[in-house]
Amino acid sequence: MSSSQHEVNLEKLTYGGEAMGRLQDGRAVFVPFGLPGETVRIQLTQEKQNFARGEILEILKPSSDRIEPKCKHFYRPPLPEGRVPTQSVEGLGVRACGGCHYQNLPYEKQLTAKADILRDQLQRIGKIENPPVQPTIPSPEQWNYRNHVQFHLTDDGKVGYVFSPLPKGEGLGVRGNVRAIEECHLPEPAIDAFRNDLQFEARMNLERVSLRSGADDDLMLILESETEETPELEIEADVSIVHIYEDHPVVIAGSASLTIQVFGKDFHASAPSFFQVNTPMAEKMVQHLQAQLPNPDSQFTLIDLYCGVGLFSKFFADKYAKVIGIESMPSSCEDFAINLDEFNNVELYEGAAEEILPALAPQLTEPTHMIVDPPRAGIDKFALDAILQINPQVIAYVSCDPSTLARDAARLIKGGYTL
Repeated sequence: MSSSQHEVNLEKLTYGGEAMGRLQDGRAVFVPFGLPGETVRIQLTQEKQNFARGEILEILKPSSDRIEPKCKHFYRPPLPEGRVPTQSVEGLGVRACGGCHYQNLPYEKQLTAKADILRDQLQRIGKIENPPVQPTIPSPEQWNYRNHVQFHLTDDGKVGYVFSPLPKGEGLGVRGNVRAIEECHLPEPAIDAFRNDLQFEARMNLERVSLRSGADDDLMLILESETEETPELEIEADVSIVHIYEDHPVVIAGSASLTIQVFGKDFHASAPSFFQVNTPMAEKMVQHLQAQLPNPDSQFTLIDLYCGVGLFSKFFADKYAKVIGIESMPSSCEDFAINLDEFNNVELYEGAAEEILPALAPQLTEPTHMIVDPPRAGIDKFALDAILQINPQVIAYVSCDPSTLARDAARLIKGGYTL
């Protein structure tokens, strides 16, 4: 065994889908596609003073929880007793798409792992003892649930993914290569059916291709490029096509937006605007907020920080004296104005939270509740300072990154809040 190869016992899953073990020198090593309880032979791909990363060369002792992945593009490492992956991608092995992390784990185990990861992040980063982590709420759909997927293109114009390289000497040593997608089990059926027929000209100057679906299986094809020139293409399907260059959308065909329905309410979402990618889970999130936020009296204001197109504001606007939305993305602000047009008690501020909120804080004398739904970077420090100055009675934090949630929660707890 070479000096860069190690036998490691994997201990737990970490945020991002990697399993963690320990090298003989005590450093943590993070291994994609491994599972807790497995003994693996790895090759190091990154070494730092306090940690390392490695790729699985062979699973010496598989976990009893390990299952066969649903998708052919999910990595299947060599197993003991001569068992090897049964599928390959263009003869180069199955080290492939990074779009999924846990296909090798039963769904109920995935839910448990996510709760464990959240608990670990709150304890380790937030220094919160015994955080009240509840069981993970399952998605109504385990597969084909995404209303928005992003792809890259192969040199010959096929929809593809950027694969992760295998260790040196195993055939996939060049980062950035794109492989054609033969199957994908994440997008909603309407997207997947259209994706199968999607073909572009060879070497089109497109940085990324996105597909979105809305109510009644309406589809939108979004083309992102680094040049202002509008791509030319012929697509016979009834689909809206939007070209985005430097955040400026240009409609090539159809509409500039989709309508997405949540609990029967229509939401106008433009091509650049963010919307929750799992619509049934968006409904679960709304239900949870409705159950957790106390009923306000007639004087309360709701601050919807990082409000997006107004998903949460629309469900709470009739319960508060005033709703204040704060959002930095221009297209989302335009969508918010359309989606909340029926209400007379809603104000929208376009700009960065760390600029708008401190300016508003001295003016907010009425009692407030707050919903925050920040990007992965979490809440900006100056925005957090303003939140503590405003001192909302309740803060509902919707997070897509447990590490920044833990960081921000620690600051809010220090400011007098409890989790």
